[in-house]
Amino acid sequence: MNKIVLNVKGMVCGGCEKRVINALSEISPITKIEADHQEGKVTLWAEGEVNLDKVKERIADLGFEVEEG
Repeated sequence: MNKIVLNVKGMVCGGCEKRVINALSEISPITKIEADHQEGKVTLWAEGEVNLDKVKERIADLGFEVEEG
């Protein structure tokens, strides 16, 4: 299983976390998602290759920014 950790800027509450989780849960082959607004991190687990551009686009569509590095 692949684990991907993204730094996400702009999440300020549990509602933000839920919005990110709901948006990313539709992307295959992601099987588990955790979001932490206090740490500014979104962690994904997947059973295969994940299209990171699609993930970043979904996060940006919600008004948050994925920080590189």
